[in-house]
Amino acid sequence: MTGTWAEFFVAFAVFMAAHRIPTAPRSKAVLQARLGARGFTLAYSLLSTVLLIWLIVAAGRAPVVVLWDQALWQRWLVNLAMPVALGLAVFGIAAPNPLSFGGKSTGFDPDRPGIAGVLRHPLLWALALWSTAHLVVNGTLAHVLLFGSFAAFSVFGMVAIDRRNQRVMGRQRWDALAKNTSVWPFEALLAGRWHPQTGPSLWRLGAAVVIWAAVFHLHAPVIGVMPNP
Repeated sequence: MTGTWAEFFVAFAVFMAAHRIPTAPRSKAVLQARLGARGFTLAYSLLSTVLLIWLIVAAGRAPVVVLWDQALWQRWLVNLAMPVALGLAVFGIAAPNPLSFGGKSTGFDPDRPGIAGVLRHPLLWALALWSTAHLVVNGTLAHVLLFGSFAAFSVFGMVAIDRRNQRVMGRQRWDALAKNTSVWPFEALLAGRWHPQTGPSLWRLGAAVVIWAAVFHLHAPVIGVMPNP
């Protein structure tokens, strides 16, 4: 059943407005003072998830304007991209990484960058993979606007965050922190700048598998679309 464009654009506006909270120092400080740092992270993550689900559902209810038809290979693309995207998100959230969105500003060792050694911006790469794969498989106008916006935001966000941090930290300080990290996957490893000394966190790896399984099985009842290829 299709609806109007109004709900889609309202949901989009509310979602984007909510994501101004982490970049508003005063509002974030007030909320963290009341909820605590961990409470703020949990509450904000829950809010973001609920708003994202609403936005995706609203896109599905918008008038259907087909730009291209769906093919089987497109569904396979999504199913291959999602475990990687969710893994990056789980390993990136609250990991020591002052160089990107979603990381902790404390506890970061430039010589042992962890997930930042794989990718300096793991959450934005997760968003890029998720949105690009879903953009390819969903060829309606509303979904192209939705996922295309997220894909563009994630790419430009990496550039914007690097430039902001270089300005705020100073280029010398930023270079010292980012010396063993890279924008592109495994670039620091292949260039010989980063040598992992430990394996991935087993509890984060287990959490990624559990979350992927939950997302896969809840996709149909929550979003209304079976993810099977």
